[in-house]
Amino acid sequence: MLLPNLMKMIESHAEELTNEVLSDLGRNPRTPYFHKIPPEEMRRRIYDVYHNLGRWLAEKNDARIESAYNELGRRRRAEGIPLNEVVCAVILSKEHLWDYIRRNQGLHSAVELYQEEELIFMLGRFFDKALYHTVKGYEGTQVSSAAAARTGA
Repeated sequence: MLLPNLMKMIESHAEELTNEVLSDLGRNPRTPYFHKIPPEEMRRRIYDVYHNLGRWLAEKNDARIESAYNELGRRRRAEGIPLNEVVCAVILSKEHLWDYIRRNQGLHSAVELYQEEELIFMLGRFFDKALYHTVKGYEGTQVSSAAAARTGA
């Protein structure tokens, strides 16, 4: 079956994908605040997504995605990264992965094309959830800070 092979290919090339995203974040005019983040932290976070993609996609319970990406949103808010740049970074991670799949998959049949599209759909759902929970975590910190300011805490 092609789908498990695509997953293995992505996971085995996680380092290459991570380097592509890090390079893009470092030169992209839409992500200037990301230069403040220690490169090793960024590398670990991005590598984890790509290297463990099968596990992330197989999750039947969204609690782990919610927890991980809420924390990411809170951390980026605390680091002073604007929300639009956080969103852009998640989108870049997804786009690099899609580009990688398109570049490296030689499709020979309608079934293989269908399975690639199925994977793209699954990835889209994962990144949509990740983005939602990242924003939710980012805003949750903001709301908590605003609530604390109102109550004098």
